[in-house]
Amino acid sequence: MSKKRRKFADDGWAVWIDGDDTSTIHINDWLNPKGKSYVDIAIHIRGIRSSKALNVYVPFAVVHEEIQDVSLSFRDTKILQAIFSAACIVDYQKNQYASEIAYNGKTVDIVHIGATGFRTEPLADGTLIRVDLQEIQPYLDNDEAYFIWRMPHKSLDAIFKPYVDVGNAMERLRDLITTPVVSEKYGYSIRINESRLLPEEITRIGMFHRQKLKKAVITLSVDETYELNDSNCYRIRRLEENLYRNYLPQDYRCDDVITYQWNQSREESLQGQFNFYYSITRNAVSRASMFLYMLLLLAVGVFGDFISEAVQALIRLFI
Repeated sequence: MSKKRRKFADDGWAVWIDGDDTSTIHINDWLNPKGKSYVDIAIHIRGIRSSKALNVYVPFAVVHEEIQDVSLSFRDTKILQAIFSAACIVDYQKNQYASEIAYNGKTVDIVHIGATGFRTEPLADGTLIRVDLQEIQPYLDNDEAYFIWRMPHKSLDAIFKPYVDVGNAMERLRDLITTPVVSEKYGYSIRINESRLLPEEITRIGMFHRQKLKKAVITLSVDETYELNDSNCYRIRRLEENLYRNYLPQDYRCDDVITYQWNQSREESLQGQFNFYYSITRNAVSRASMFLYMLLLLAVGVFGDFISEAVQALIRLFI
């Protein structure tokens, strides 16, 4: 069996809020091995009325136009039910900046980030997203609020991008003939607020070092043709196709998709550093091997007929 292993570290995430030290971050990866993977970011802020700014650093390039305000889909209560795992009552777009939802006995605001005039700032190894919270505070009726948006996860697409190994052509040909089944293994880690993994532009910001995240939740949605190391999962469930139908990323199919969730809370580390890791494997028949087998069968058929006719001709000469 031919094996391909790729280790992929997308470690350098950072979240800090000027004024809040009990915030929660949710990262939901829509993993599409065929390309065009997406990631949803959700920040839950408690005490937003006394907070001044939200800052999120992501370890890959993204431009303002690629950030999609998925909160605009929350008019559909089925989508809300899928995301919050509870029945929700929504006051959709109660003003230009926010909607309000009630679920599990509490009421929170959903801020429409697209209306806030948020900024994106390219850095050496990623992008910093900034939201001014003071401008929206007069429009919020609750002291808890969510910011939810979606953007392309280009660094995930890079690991699944097909490539051709042009080294040692004879060894490659041997592998195609002898090992038609290919085993692919990918390792992926997400680490949040670990200073040593972040660019200098972030680590020298004093407010970042004073931030204390309360919890981080990582969710991965992946096709079942890929096997995932789920020994550390908090919850595993099938993607609710009917609930998510109008929420899925572009070019993403939810057939045979399972969602895996990890939940990690801050305990002794007051800085709130979180480390998530998962491995993905897939065994599949190599298309290149099948094509090569077809060529060999065709060649054997053609040359077999030629040899058969030649032998028959020789026999007729001696008879």
